[in-house]
Amino acid sequence: MLDLSPKAGELEAIETASRDEIASVQLERMKWSVRHAYENVPFYRKRFDEAGVHPDDLKNLADLAKFPFTTKQDLRDNYPFYLFAVPREQIVRIHASSGTTGRPTVVGYTKKDIETWSNVVARSIRASGGRAGDKIHISYGYGLFTGGLGAHYGAEALGATVIPMSGGMTERQVRMITDFQPDIIMVTPSYMLSILDEFRKEGIDPRESSLKVGIFGAEPWTNKMRGEIEQAFDMHAVDIYGLSEVMGPGVANECVETKDGLHIWEDHFYPEIIDPITGEVLPDGSEGELVFTTLTKEGLPVIRYRTRDLTKLLPGTARSMRRIEKITGRSDDMMIIRGVNVFPTQIEEQLLRCEGLAPHYQIELTRTGRMDTMMVRVEAAEGSGSDDARMASAKELATHVKNNVGISIKVDVGEPHSVERSLGKAQRIVDLRPKED
Repeated sequence: MLDLSPKAGELEAIETASRDEIASVQLERMKWSVRHAYENVPFYRKRFDEAGVHPDDLKNLADLAKFPFTTKQDLRDNYPFYLFAVPREQIVRIHASSGTTGRPTVVGYTKKDIETWSNVVARSIRASGGRAGDKIHISYGYGLFTGGLGAHYGAEALGATVIPMSGGMTERQVRMITDFQPDIIMVTPSYMLSILDEFRKEGIDPRESSLKVGIFGAEPWTNKMRGEIEQAFDMHAVDIYGLSEVMGPGVANECVETKDGLHIWEDHFYPEIIDPITGEVLPDGSEGELVFTTLTKEGLPVIRYRTRDLTKLLPGTARSMRRIEKITGRSDDMMIIRGVNVFPTQIEEQLLRCEGLAPHYQIELTRTGRMDTMMVRVEAAEGSGSDDARMASAKELATHVKNNVGISIKVDVGEPHSVERSLGKAQRIVDLRPKED
């Protein structure tokens, strides 16, 4: 793979600033953001008053812990526009979640917010190895989902040539990659595997493609999957992180020269790690739930937003700003199977060890009596052979999960392409257990 490390002068000054310089910028911006939320959003004024805190109480960064959390439910309860901190006429764009588990969460952006978002995504693409003039194939979905337009505006801000493909039409994806010769693809990792399947189906060697970098986000993925994609395409695979409630993609990104965790763009987003049960702030290096406070967002500032993503805060390496480890799972995606905490990425990691199985899967949860049961539906790899070989692969996966995750599972191995493909975020868990009253 090509060496895509940045050359002298390619980074912004803040990316290599001292920790004291970064903290000074953060405190100044945090004071503004907390006051902006308090003075312009009735929800925050009421919540702060109930907690007995005021923006004047914010004297240093540690004082942020005095302020209450914001949750996804708070955004749903204030649907659609009641968390906006500026007049609605100053909102130039609205995005929203799918709302599949309740009311959508709605976010709004001012013109300055869009510029900020574009700049942090451009910074993320540059950290991934992208440069002005590169062709960038965007397979994130466009529309209310923040992925497509967030990547699009960031790529344009970098000075790249954008190919706004969006998701779906996998045959056409491969044709456009083959014909347009993009340098970079931005896509969910699960859909990249579908694109890889299509390359192989059409008899095209993915290692001969023009792709040098894949920027993958919107769902957790493992380093094992990174290795598979990098080997298949002879390209770099880096992780991008974001969520619409905080901004969208571009909150944090891996640096291609290290690939050792995602550097948070701390001049715009202040991170904390908390105990997901008690809410206590944990020291750097401890695993817990990631919490963000926006420092520069005008349209919809969020104070101490609980992401539900589980990770650690680590010192900076390729950049001065702190890193988070790859997201291991979500506290609300966590499955408790007979007393054992399980995340989909743990199952995926074991699946990728099985040569006879393709890397596509879905977890089905059922209950018999008082006992929860996990069925992992997978598919045989192309040319995997006989029924006996598939039974052996099922037994191999069940053994890996038992030995490394600590639970017993059932495994259903279907024909190649029998597991539903994702055109965006993969739906990993199908919960068929009866709802508790």
